[in-house]
Amino acid sequence: MRFNYLFTDLAHWVMRYVRQGIFLLVLIFLCGKGGPVSAHPMPNSVVVLTIHEKTISGEIQLPLGELQSAIGMKVNDQSNRLIERLGDSLQLYLRQHIHPKTLDNQNWPIDIGAMRLSIVRNKLTGDYKELIIAFTMLPPEHYDLRNFYFDYDVILREVASHKILISVKQDWAQGHLSDSEPMQVGVIELDVPSGKVVPLQISLEQGSLWKGFASMVKLGMQHIREGTDHLLFLLVLLLPAPLLVAGNRWSRFGGVRYSVRRLLLIVTAFTIGHSLTLLLGAFGLLRLPSQPVEVLIAVSILVSALHALRPLFPGREAWVAAGFGLVHGLAFAGTLMNLHLDTGPMALSILGFNLGIELMQVGIITLVIPWLIQLSQTPYYSGLRRTGAVFAGIAATAWVVERLSGEPNAVTVVVGQVARQAWWLLAGLALLALLGWWRLKKAGPHSAKRSPACQSPAKQLPFL
Repeated sequence: MRFNYLFTDLAHWVMRYVRQGIFLLVLIFLCGKGGPVSAHPMPNSVVVLTIHEKTISGEIQLPLGELQSAIGMKVNDQSNRLIERLGDSLQLYLRQHIHPKTLDNQNWPIDIGAMRLSIVRNKLTGDYKELIIAFTMLPPEHYDLRNFYFDYDVILREVASHKILISVKQDWAQGHLSDSEPMQVGVIELDVPSGKVVPLQISLEQGSLWKGFASMVKLGMQHIREGTDHLLFLLVLLLPAPLLVAGNRWSRFGGVRYSVRRLLLIVTAFTIGHSLTLLLGAFGLLRLPSQPVEVLIAVSILVSALHALRPLFPGREAWVAAGFGLVHGLAFAGTLMNLHLDTGPMALSILGFNLGIELMQVGIITLVIPWLIQLSQTPYYSGLRRTGAVFAGIAATAWVVERLSGEPNAVTVVVGQVARQAWWLLAGLALLALLGWWRLKKAGPHSAKRSPACQSPAKQLPFL
């Protein structure tokens, strides 16, 4: 009997909570069918900081709907020519609500910069308009700018439910660069018990020149690892390097010493070319718009692909590599210029970035060259050279179209997918080289003498 009572009580308890759960689900569904205000949480403000050597710059992102509620002006409902109409008033409002301070409450001067409007596409909050403002904070001379109070209550002073998300986009001394995810450092919101907006204390870890330098080495390596166009130009230019020229065609293998010498000349010339324009471009001494630079890089691949099919400039590959290296260096420089570094960090960044480029470039070429030299002594090399040249030519043509039109196409998507299989491609190259070596060894020296790809005026020094 007692068991029956317990079972009945348990059944009533379960049914009660099931009914409550169903009720909550229905309530949530009905609320979700309401207007946009109840369906989506309010968008918050975002402040993104960039830590420099002597200043802190940043970007403020203000949702216009919230800003309109705060200042009482129809900035969201009537956003046409907003900056031209109300730019001065908005600057004054911002200055009244942004007060960075030292830890002993000494105010920092703040400079409000350019403003622009943007539309944010967000599945959670819905689409909304945003005002984006650039600003710069100037700490007192000799003050440690990595420790300060950020007294900020834009919108929040008037709209108590609002929140401000503070993050660091770039901190070179900490090795955190702008291509990484921003580091969240805090949230400014109303302190309900006191009814006040408490300034956020920002305390960043101390950085070092070494951390900044190491981050730039990694960035340089990443740039080459992901820079399919840069590597494709160099690798396709290296394809015919082990071969001699007979008339206007590529002929037999020129020998190990001949091949290594030509390969090193091409790589060195490319390094000198891109290092020169990287240095000039990063310091702003030489600038070109990014679109023609990117188009010229694609053209350089197309030229090297045609040369791999039929000799266009035999014996002058090093000069061509140096010339096109100047163009590739301008693209490298654009990456550094986008970091907006001070002179000291920029000098170290150029060195570290270039070192990273060279380390990755040398590593990849070291993995590829032995197999190219080995394959160039086999009958397989002619097919490999032509296939590589045709693939590079198609990719280059597609890149030219994409960079002129600004729209991706199916070919460039496929090229990107193929590039992500680099290790498998290298494994296939090595396997083909081993197969060619094995067949030549099995056939014996007499067949090697009869094979045009294996005839050479130079002494053979096989890698395997």
